[in-house]
Amino acid sequence: MDFEHFFKDRLQELKDEGNYRVFIDLERRQGAFPEAQQTEGGTRRDVKIWCSNDYLGMGQCPEVLAAMHEALDTSGAGAGGTRNISGTTHAHVLLEEELADLHGKEAALLFTSGYVSNWAAIGTLAAKIPGLIVFSDSLNHASMIEGIRHSRAEKVIWKHNDVNDLRAKLAAAPANAPKMIAFESVYSMDGDIAPIKEICDAADEFGAMTYLDEVHAVGLYGPRGGGIAEREGLMDRLTVIEGTLGKAFGVVGGYIAASAPLCDFVRSFASGFIFTTALPPVVAAGALASVRHLKASQSERILQKERVADVRAQLDLLGIPHIMNPSHIIPIIVGDPVKCKFISDALLEEFGIYIQPINYPTVPKGTERLRITPGPVHSPTDIKQLVEALGTLWERCKIARRTSAAQ
Repeated sequence: MDFEHFFKDRLQELKDEGNYRVFIDLERRQGAFPEAQQTEGGTRRDVKIWCSNDYLGMGQCPEVLAAMHEALDTSGAGAGGTRNISGTTHAHVLLEEELADLHGKEAALLFTSGYVSNWAAIGTLAAKIPGLIVFSDSLNHASMIEGIRHSRAEKVIWKHNDVNDLRAKLAAAPANAPKMIAFESVYSMDGDIAPIKEICDAADEFGAMTYLDEVHAVGLYGPRGGGIAEREGLMDRLTVIEGTLGKAFGVVGGYIAASAPLCDFVRSFASGFIFTTALPPVVAAGALASVRHLKASQSERILQKERVADVRAQLDLLGIPHIMNPSHIIPIIVGDPVKCKFISDALLEEFGIYIQPINYPTVPKGTERLRITPGPVHSPTDIKQLVEALGTLWERCKIARRTSAAQ
């Protein structure tokens, strides 16, 4: 087989479909985010980032940076091993205690990323609990799907956010079979929010454990940034809450928060935890400072909500279609992969605005979009420039506009 020819053919198919992904070489400007510099062909240019998952700009927070500098000077660069073999530093211990407190749980367990935390935790629980059936929301993240697949446990997929369908599928399963309901709070592509209370009610009725992915909600919602479950007073009803340190907390890493025995069980049996080098202490220290800051500070969350509302209002004035949802994520639907990539490229080349196109397989074909994440770091001037640029390109691409903001 000509392997290189095979690789090139498949890549060309992606390019022809408009689904080939290109990395943009960026260097964020510390203290001035969302400003960054793009390097291309040996030249550099100023750009503004509108699609970052650093939702609150905490990657630039002086407290976070100071904590990381101090940890670097104190502990050096890396952790030096897995958590079991010399890689557990005091920063890791403090961060796990802080995360457990954030979610009102007995314990927490750190992983190297949110992806790994889902894959390892779900995969371990589903594989090790005899006869467990996993009831998975149809739009769950790839990391959750991979964890279920890796476990080889029986899985049942229920319609997205449809509690009636979930209840019907729970009722159809053997009454004595152990069950887990796996779902997210904020879904990152449409920005919709799960009916957590109703899902917990169904779990209680059918004796199921619950596994909630809060990666797009931690730091952003609730009085201390504990997520949607904290905002709605439901944390105590959830068996496992999973989160990330790489989005609103502005650093990197993932975690679960749950009972002490459950976290110890995953710690003891999850290969994705046992055989992975621990997060560097400098990262753990930065995340610790970020979590502590957002537990006490409301200003970032308040300003973010104002910026999101402002962007939505200005998009409505121009009739640019975006999915209405109750979260901080604004998906602007283009509906064509080639046009979506063209708009993304033109925003960058002509206006210095960076928004990565979201195409298949991340979203279904025909729903290609620009996913905008306004934050407290974006100014009113930034918003005005963004919306005016989108209006210009919308006209150029002959894409339909809304006739009213209510559509």
